[in-house]
Amino acid sequence: MAERPVLAVVGAGPAGLAAALAAAARGVHVVLIDSAVEPGGQFYRQPARGLGARRPEALHHQWRTWERLRAGLDAHLAAGRITHLSDHHVWCLARESAGRESGGFAVHALLGPEQERSVEVRADGVLLATGAYEKVLPFPGWTLPGVVTAGGAQAMLKGGLTLPGRTAVVAGTGPLLLPVATGLAAAGARVAALVESADPRSAVRRSRALAAHPAKLAEAAGHAARLARHRVPVLARHTVLEAHGRDRVESVTVAALDTDGRAVPGTERHLPCDTLAVGHGLLPHTDLAEGLGCRLDGPTVRVDEEQRTDVPGVWAAGETTGVGGAGLSLAEGHIAGRSAAAHLHGTAPDPGEWAAAARSRTRLRAFFAELDGAYAAPVRWAERVTDATVVCRCEEVTAGAVREAVGALGAGDLRTVKLLTRAGMGWCQGRMCEPGVAGITGCELTPARRLLARPVPLGVLAAPPDTRRRPGEPGRPQ
Repeated sequence: MAERPVLAVVGAGPAGLAAALAAAARGVHVVLIDSAVEPGGQFYRQPARGLGARRPEALHHQWRTWERLRAGLDAHLAAGRITHLSDHHVWCLARESAGRESGGFAVHALLGPEQERSVEVRADGVLLATGAYEKVLPFPGWTLPGVVTAGGAQAMLKGGLTLPGRTAVVAGTGPLLLPVATGLAAAGARVAALVESADPRSAVRRSRALAAHPAKLAEAAGHAARLARHRVPVLARHTVLEAHGRDRVESVTVAALDTDGRAVPGTERHLPCDTLAVGHGLLPHTDLAEGLGCRLDGPTVRVDEEQRTDVPGVWAAGETTGVGGAGLSLAEGHIAGRSAAAHLHGTAPDPGEWAAAARSRTRLRAFFAELDGAYAAPVRWAERVTDATVVCRCEEVTAGAVREAVGALGAGDLRTVKLLTRAGMGWCQGRMCEPGVAGITGCELTPARRLLARPVPLGVLAAPPDTRRRPGEPGRPQ
């Protein structure tokens, strides 16, 4: 019996799960690698088992879709068609130059919460479903304890069944703010306000395109109704000017924005709170794709109609190819999994097999393109960032320092600003601060190719490859 081809799927969110199920059903052995303990990603994040949650579905919508994904995964796990490696943090992907006829790939991942040991997974193909991370633009006071990302607040609620505070302000821009505000309010927090920078008229101008997706509009209307039921004020076309506090955030000052994105004098409001959940949209995780040499279109990984990248043997699906929610991720994952299975078996794929998913993908991409335009970040936000504001938290670099790098020292790009100020040289390697530094300096936000997708202990880098344990070998944590 011929050996089944192996597909490594990195990421167990909606895209990764859909891809894994589609490929496994077509005779491919799937190694599903994810940094979380449980599958589901951020969208289907599950409470820790030790918490004994009796109604986890109360924190989610589209729960039936999750149940179908979970049941499919369990069936493939039981049949040995999928190997799920949880708590594995992928730090590098490399094409193998010898061994298999196709060359194959080596996936390197750090183990467990300590992340001090690494394993290597060999595969014939790789499917990247690495999702996205939040973009947060700096403002005075954003480094205070109690200021969290909107997704971070949601993760605490879904995964830990805990509130980040008792009185919260949810602020920034983007569709994520709605479920975060409603989730916090339903869990018992007092949401002092939802502060949205976008102008409602922008959505009205796109109403015809947005109306093509009534289910999405109904979902938004449901969130709005729940906010009204919990008496949460919605401050549209407003922004946070500053967070105040000594040991942690105690209040925030917000103000209305004019049509040019400037704060309107005299509209300031002081909102007491112990939590500020803030976000300005999402950015695709592309580090692993960039490390393999995959071509990008702006901030996203470029793929064809089969979700193939321009690197042979590498597919990408979900928000790494463009932020668009769980429905789009599921459609792209399904297409990518079927395409990968066909190519790994050496057969020509039949696009008719995924025609329905392709139609859904087209509709949802168009919808989220309109939504992106409606939720554009304030154009003049950088003007409100004082010189004393820390913009790179890892290296404690201020806005004044990065402005000086451009104005006095002549830096003309982010790399030079980084060399002159150390902004972006810390633990996150610029993932969190790059949008802020780019906006403050006026430099173009260009993708930075990173050899390693996450910090790696020197001992791991120094270890000869044959000393790293492979999944399934004696001594690997289960």
